[in-house]
Amino acid sequence: MATRKSPAPLAVMLARRPSPAAIKAARNSLTLRLERIAKDQRWCILISADPDAMASAMALKRILTQRTRWVDVCRINQITRPDNLAMIRHLRLNIKEWKPEMQANYTHFAIVDSQPHHHKLFAGIPFDIIIDHHPAPRPEQIPAHKPAFMDICTVCGAASTILTRYLRLLRLRPSATLATALLLGIRTDTAAFERSGGEEDLDAYQWLSRRADQNLVRRIVRSEYLRSWLPLFAEAFNSLKDLKGSGAFAWIGDVASADVLVSIADFFTRVHGLKWIAVSGAVEETCVVIFRSDGTRDIGRLSDACFHDVGSAGGHKTLGRAEFPASAIPDDMRPADFILQRLETRKLRSLSKPVPQEVPPQPPTDRPVRQGD
Repeated sequence: MATRKSPAPLAVMLARRPSPAAIKAARNSLTLRLERIAKDQRWCILISADPDAMASAMALKRILTQRTRWVDVCRINQITRPDNLAMIRHLRLNIKEWKPEMQANYTHFAIVDSQPHHHKLFAGIPFDIIIDHHPAPRPEQIPAHKPAFMDICTVCGAASTILTRYLRLLRLRPSATLATALLLGIRTDTAAFERSGGEEDLDAYQWLSRRADQNLVRRIVRSEYLRSWLPLFAEAFNSLKDLKGSGAFAWIGDVASADVLVSIADFFTRVHGLKWIAVSGAVEETCVVIFRSDGTRDIGRLSDACFHDVGSAGGHKTLGRAEFPASAIPDDMRPADFILQRLETRKLRSLSKPVPQEVPPQPPTDRPVRQGD
């Protein structure tokens, strides 16, 4: 695949009730870039699995299989969230676990709903296709290998929106299963349009709604919690401490996965009068803090301010995440006290310094934001 300059993001070209000429131009642009795909190529679509990433990967696979025989979808993370497990089970998604030694099995790689700098397991892989809706990389984060096809469209609330546009441009009718997956991807990343989402996302959602299996949608979205998590919810209620700005902090202790912290933080966003929440716990030797906000304060900047000097931290206006090694905590302090002290005393950094987007968990697990972001 020869590298050439990519046209403007296709989703942007189709925004705001496009004219027939704009649709034709976008279709021709997409078709031109797909012509580089040959039948003898072996493709791997790599993702950090969450609903948006899984749906986008299945849609890209649907597009690629029109032109090549070999397309696999692989995930770098463990999937433990009950709603994600329900999505895989009910939609019968075939997603393999990625191992670095598998790289030799493929000639070409694609990444959706993420970018090479988002995780160390993506590093060193020569991606030919990058499709994402998260912020573009900073200059020092740009990979050495330049992709032939890159569409980073930050005006979209989900990568599933971008892939839905591709299907419509190519006149590929999605199956009920694929439409259901894409609808769930948009619903999850926009928090049912409460957190984010614009005209394109809404248009794609409405188009998919007429083709998706609504019974499956209901069954999957209701699979939010594992029964084994309920005592951890009780721990969150008992440890809850009020913070300035109508915020709160909870320390859960040791947890098997950060996913439960995400679910607890999301739960607290439904509490009247609570404007922001930080839910924290320890996953092996890593402390994880999940931030959520109602949008009245930039919670991503708060995450960055509190923990940028001890680990990875950042996020968006309504959600954020921080991770740092337990070794960063002074010997004479408990983890809960260390986190609480920083939440109470740290000051926001200057806006001239870019705030990183939310980082994936270490070790990798399925992310909320993406649901997560």
